[in-house]
Amino acid sequence: MIEQIFTYFTIETLYMWINLGVLPFWLILIFFPQSYLSRFFVTSIFPFILLSGIYIFILYKSFLIGYDFSGNFNLYLGLNELSRLFEDSLYLMIFWTHFISINLFVGGWIVKDSQKFSINKILLAIPLIITYLIGPLGIFVYWIIRIFYAKRINLYE
Repeated sequence: MIEQIFTYFTIETLYMWINLGVLPFWLILIFFPQSYLSRFFVTSIFPFILLSGIYIFILYKSFLIGYDFSGNFNLYLGLNELSRLFEDSLYLMIFWTHFISINLFVGGWIVKDSQKFSINKILLAIPLIITYLIGPLGIFVYWIIRIFYAKRINLYE
């Protein structure tokens, strides 16, 4: 049975399931940010346990085929080395899982932080959608909205 699971979860299948799997979390964040469902499932450790399991599975699969993990440090040598790393589908999946996890974490943080200032959930949807798609730009948009609700600028919070 484990062999069937291992052969089913190819890199392409994992990519599809990761992308589909995070959508319910983001939909809960956008449409029900103050609900118990959001607090229990999305802004808790639960989605990161799942994404960590996927990350570990990808690392394990990479290890089995003899992936050169030390070659990952070449990304600091220049853009050519970085683009060479992105040619490998396993490295790309490691990166994509990392990216999805961080964006979801930031989305959860935005929701938690917005509750301190009672930011309108319709207005909150804008930076959440941008964070889902672009990450850092969504945090910036949220920060601008937060300034108006908090009526102060605080760079250390």
